[in-house]
Amino acid sequence: MNFFSDNTAGASAPVMAALAAANDGTATAYGTDAWTGRVERLFAEIFEHQVAVFLVTSGTAANSLALASITRPWGAVLTHEESHVADDECGAPEFFSDGAKLVGLPGAGNKISPGPVTQTLARMREGALHQVQPQAISITQATECGQIYTQAEVRALKDAVAPRGLTMHMDGARFTNALVALGCSPAAITWQAGVDVLTFGGTKNGAWAAEAVIFFQPEAAAEMKWRRKRAGHTLSKGRLIGAQFEGLLGGGHWLELARHANAMAKRLADALIALDIPLAWPCQVNQVFPILSAELQTKLKAAGVGYLPWSQTALPKDIPFAEGETIGRFVMAFSTREADVERLINVFAAAKG
Repeated sequence: MNFFSDNTAGASAPVMAALAAANDGTATAYGTDAWTGRVERLFAEIFEHQVAVFLVTSGTAANSLALASITRPWGAVLTHEESHVADDECGAPEFFSDGAKLVGLPGAGNKISPGPVTQTLARMREGALHQVQPQAISITQATECGQIYTQAEVRALKDAVAPRGLTMHMDGARFTNALVALGCSPAAITWQAGVDVLTFGGTKNGAWAAEAVIFFQPEAAAEMKWRRKRAGHTLSKGRLIGAQFEGLLGGGHWLELARHANAMAKRLADALIALDIPLAWPCQVNQVFPILSAELQTKLKAAGVGYLPWSQTALPKDIPFAEGETIGRFVMAFSTREADVERLINVFAAAKG
């Protein structure tokens, strides 16, 4: 029973079919193909806005190149102290920005709020020669703890950084899961709320290796084509990324996949609550974070259940945490079968005895 990550799933049938179809014949190289062109226009339709789109194969490349494009080497990016860009990119954002500093902020559920942002900006004096200059803010949607930023929360953060002119980046590796949970339009939770650059994730939601960096102000993307090329992500057979997105985005398929993953997570979360197993954070997308006793951990391991132990740093202050307990992260994918979730629930039920 593998619930380690949605990265462990393969690709959906429509994505595989689109990729196979793109394999026939020849096409122009380096992203000048028809598939990529159609996907760029499709993103403009989805977000109801003129956009500049750059396709890459990994989330690390997407996040790092996006941040490098909006931050100078002497600049700083405000982000949660345990955000993916801070903790899980092996220094790539700093590397590709030629040394820009990531400034970590606290926040329950890995969400940052206007208060700490304003306090941090006050300490970073504008124009001070001996300090990096804040130039961007990066938020994760949904967060590493499976929590969602609402439209109001995104706008409040944008308003907090607006006096200093910071650009807002959204790491959307699980953007679609958050979107279907919010029930709003893609435009409403991005550029209409103040997001300037979005990393749009496909890999965790039914693609093989497909991510997109979307600029809602195309003129701000002037450097991006060279940055992508220099980073080795301008693929000669770029149609093979474009085709994945065409298969994923066509007919609302991307939304259906995320709804299924979210529904599987909710089924597990509801069952755990019924079993009196507490959750570290509410289940809002396709991730569930139960607090596991030492006994539960032992029984899950014996049953062959795969999950990740998770950090308790962003745990709400009012949730008790006993010695020997850990937070487990259980992630549902587009391909997670209902029978597997029921099997997992039965393991928990038996373990609780």
